[in-house]
Amino acid sequence: MACFIVPAVEAAVVTASYIAVKKREKKVEAVKLSTGHDFDNNENKITWSKRLSWLLAMLWGGVLLLAFEHFWHGEIVPFPPFLAAMSSPEDTAEMLHEMSTVGVLMAVFVTAAWGIVCAAVQMKVNSIKKQLTAKNED
Repeated sequence: MACFIVPAVEAAVVTASYIAVKKREKKVEAVKLSTGHDFDNNENKITWSKRLSWLLAMLWGGVLLLAFEHFWHGEIVPFPPFLAAMSSPEDTAEMLHEMSTVGVLMAVFVTAAWGIVCAAVQMKVNSIKKQLTAKNED
């Protein structure tokens, strides 16, 4: 019914975080360039803004697909109250239960999958750095 609302709220919060992190990263980069500090080779890493962009893509993509599916099935309507489940108190209670179970679980699983992807990518980056360091020492 409205399970996509919970990941949508998470996506909105992550979007705000992404904007703040991106702004902070640009400031740090600008300060380094203005003070003449050269970038170290160790700074070739995946930034937090890049990682958050992956989470944003996963969350917003899922939200849009679920919203379309709910619209297709008539659970979202183009007139107030916009959610068909809000037409009666019993349906509203069922909708809130679905949001608190299915919606929360979806948000948790998407975030966990993103965490696994970030960990795997970091392990690969560390592996490549070790290989490059070993080649440079030879």
